[in-house]
Amino acid sequence: MNANMQRHIDLDGTAQAPAQARETTTRFLAEAERIRGCPAGQNTLHAVLLVASELVSNAVRHAPGPCSLCLTLHDGGVLIEVSDTSPVSPRLRAPDITGRFGGWGLQMVNRLAGELETVPGPGDGKTVGARLPW
Repeated sequence: MNANMQRHIDLDGTAQAPAQARETTTRFLAEAERIRGCPAGQNTLHAVLLVASELVSNAVRHAPGPCSLCLTLHDGGVLIEVSDTSPVSPRLRAPDITGRFGGWGLQMVNRLAGELETVPGPGDGKTVGARLPW
């Protein structure tokens, strides 16, 4: 594949944003399979969908205001980037087994992503990016 395929969606940062991210990611993955001419496999599809959803959910939970999701298909796999308004980088922490305080999402993202990176900006915010193999 020579050209990258990309999708970008601006989200309002409300509770509906993760569902919108999942819908966008599902359509992106279907188109990516058509472009590649071969299925990605259920594990890859589920991993990309889960990572996109978790990163957007974290942005909604921990950063005030809007966020955005950018998905890029490239030769090595899929890059998932979520930008939000908070300058605070996500950090791994022990999950709360009571379920009240979370901690599970970034643990899953970290395990599924071949690479996880946080870049400051634009403005006061940040972009969290995860690369997953196809």
